[in-house]
Amino acid sequence: MINLTDLAMNFGNKSLFENSSLTFDPGKCYGIVGANGTGKSTLLRLISGDEKPVSGTISVPAKINIGVLRQNHFQFENITVTEVVLLGKPKLCDAIREKDKILQSGKFEGETGIRLGQLEEIIAEEDGYVAEPFAAEILSGLGIAQQYHTGPMSALSGGYKLRVLLAQLLFQQPDVLLLDEPTNHLDIISIRWLENYLSSQFKGTLLVISHDRNFLNAVASHIVDIDYEELRLYSGNYEQFLESKILAETQKLKELETFKRKTAEMQAFIDRFRAKATKARQAQSRVKQLDKMEVPEVKQSSRIAPSFCFEQSRNSGRTVLTVNNLCKLFAEKTVLKNISFEIQRGEKVAIIGPNGIGKSTLLKIILGEITADEGIFEWGYETKISYFAQDHHEQLDGKINSFDWLYSYAPHESIGTIRGLLGRVLISGDEALKQVSVLSGGESARLLFARIMLEKNNVLILDEPTNHMDLEGVEALGDALNKFDGTVVLVSHYRHFVEKVADHILEMTSDGIRDFSGSYNEYLEKFGEDHLGRTVSVSSKKKHPGKLESKQKKLSFEERKNLQRKISKLNKQAARFELLVEETEK
Repeated sequence: MINLTDLAMNFGNKSLFENSSLTFDPGKCYGIVGANGTGKSTLLRLISGDEKPVSGTISVPAKINIGVLRQNHFQFENITVTEVVLLGKPKLCDAIREKDKILQSGKFEGETGIRLGQLEEIIAEEDGYVAEPFAAEILSGLGIAQQYHTGPMSALSGGYKLRVLLAQLLFQQPDVLLLDEPTNHLDIISIRWLENYLSSQFKGTLLVISHDRNFLNAVASHIVDIDYEELRLYSGNYEQFLESKILAETQKLKELETFKRKTAEMQAFIDRFRAKATKARQAQSRVKQLDKMEVPEVKQSSRIAPSFCFEQSRNSGRTVLTVNNLCKLFAEKTVLKNISFEIQRGEKVAIIGPNGIGKSTLLKIILGEITADEGIFEWGYETKISYFAQDHHEQLDGKINSFDWLYSYAPHESIGTIRGLLGRVLISGDEALKQVSVLSGGESARLLFARIMLEKNNVLILDEPTNHMDLEGVEALGDALNKFDGTVVLVSHYRHFVEKVADHILEMTSDGIRDFSGSYNEYLEKFGEDHLGRTVSVSSKKKHPGKLESKQKKLSFEERKNLQRKISKLNKQAARFELLVEETEK
């Protein structure tokens, strides 16, 4: 149990929250939500001990083990992926190393034999006899193919290295797990696996920040809302939280309206009868009542959605993009194969598929940033393209401030127009003079969308546009894209966003494109919910005959633990027998 008492925290001169008290109970999952900059990540750092509050206390039991995702993957470059995961339990790793050293020495007499028995007991307590299969299960669940498990970390991209560190954290099985946007680098299937693991297998306390409402609905038993400079706890998942919050805010507004109506009526009575002798006493009584009435407190919410609006200066032709048999290899590895499709004017196209299948590569080819090895593509008549890169640094010049950066794209526009546009994406006042290099992920994303709004092109290509945006920003973006008359091509792992926007689905597989005209929900109805999982299992079945059968026979985690206990018991008996034999031989 973790207790927060009268907690207060500032960021510079800005108050994030104050006088807030909460209790986090064992075995519960708490989704932490709030607008960008309200202190969600700060709250996790306070609980982990990485930061100290301005005032108040955080009470954590002494024996509680808190797990935090550290982005320190570069220190593991020369270690195998599996070994990195096993480092989640340092005590286990130390015991295995010491045991291996003793076994290599070949000396098991006396105290060495006793120590070997102690090490066996430590390994058993730390689930060591099922450690590697468990690590492999987590890695595979997070989308890291088995052939990489025994290879070095240096062979993986930055996004996959972060997955390995997440696997290490899950393998650690801490009492309290702190996760900050864990789905940002995962594809849809990996997110589903993580949802299932956290909701059914993880037994500790979970505190998770996420902008993915589907994810929060799947895992959260409670929601901690950071708003009005306070922490407030709600029971239920994200949808239930929204209902409760809207109901409470509606009630507050009704109370305010009732107050305004009553005070207006009383003031009208006072004004009308104050000068009349027959009503003067009643009027004076109303004055006293009016003085005693307290205005219901209705605080200003920190949740302010950006005002996105995408327009096109002119229409494109009817056929926007034609792609025929695109192929791309990197270092003899086929990334794209037989990619063919066509996009029509006004369509909202979602390109989906597992990470590593080549979605971003496809975007870079049709943008002309890299060249395909085979095949052709052709943009239609009068197509004008705006591009939102997954890595914001590709498009932002960090040496200048936000105003100058945006103004450089439209020097013919007035200063007022540029400032107004920045204000619409919630970058106003002194914020507009901050260097681009110090902007948060959410601010960077909104600044890029301000440029796209300014360009007024008829084709928008968006690579993971919702990463780093808060829930209000995601909803506002989806609404604006739905109102846009032009064409949208997007890559996103966020199911709710794809469901909200897309009317044309392109699923990338190892054999090419599955082209479906319809919404994401209609796509799932036709092909089944686990659409990517089916593709992976088919390809795996071709490469590894019999793998499906072995997967069906795989033991559950509880069964593995029971087996481990039996192994531990046998090891202890064997150690006692060896000591008995040793004593007899003396």
